[in-house]
Amino acid sequence: MNGARVAASGAPTGAGAPRPALDLAPRGTAAPFLRRTLRQAGLETRVALRNGEQLLLTLVLPVIVLVAAARTTSVDLGRGDRPSLALAGVLAVAVVSTAFTGQAIATGFDRRNGVLRLLATSPLGRTGLLAGKAGAVAALVGVQVVVLCAVAVACGWRPDPLGLLAALPALVLGCAAFTALALLLAGTVRAEATLAAANFVWVLLLAGGGLVLPSPVPALTSALPSGALGTALRSALTEHAVAAGPLLVLLAWAVAAAAASARWFSWE
Repeated sequence: MNGARVAASGAPTGAGAPRPALDLAPRGTAAPFLRRTLRQAGLETRVALRNGEQLLLTLVLPVIVLVAAARTTSVDLGRGDRPSLALAGVLAVAVVSTAFTGQAIATGFDRRNGVLRLLATSPLGRTGLLAGKAGAVAALVGVQVVVLCAVAVACGWRPDPLGLLAALPALVLGCAAFTALALLLAGTVRAEATLAAANFVWVLLLAGGGLVLPSPVPALTSALPSGALGTALRSALTEHAVAAGPLLVLLAWAVAAAAASARWFSWE
């Protein structure tokens, strides 16, 4: 065989044979961190979209609020194009619903049932688990943005690329701030208390937090993440401008809530 040897697999080896590809991945080891995180984010996204209550909170209610706000004139949404104002407010509601209310409730019951403790000891790890939750929030908000923008177009909204681009930082920082607040709530109180508190806060913010309607007390709501998010999105979609002040408020809330979660979050 011209000096070639035959390996146990039957493939010729030696000077005249092509070298087999080396498999440098150790057998039985975990997948890379990014792949593990993306798989966890995909799993949580699919679970949320299959959950009827979560789907009601993340898609059905925001669509109803959007149609009602865009089609009626009995409620003052502020100065500007009404469909744009309605879309800005409902996008803010969608972020709060998904990143705060839905995430707090899901994480709270996962913590009570021992799911967090088990996943934290798996190859996914605590960092991968939290990153996966953040990725699921981003994916769900992306779905909401597409659906709500399509509904807004049907209600008379005319999209502008500059406005959508200006809204992106507000959406990202809003997701970061409210996800961190959700983890802080879910990681420090019992699941039943988290359920009650998350829904109560959602109603309060919807009624007077500056999400959809301009607040009667702007000095107060401008310091809240809800008011900052609503103002930033309205500025982006009606004036095509980036509101630096509200974005800084969202950033401050995101950093503070993330630091508090890292300090006091309990996995059991």
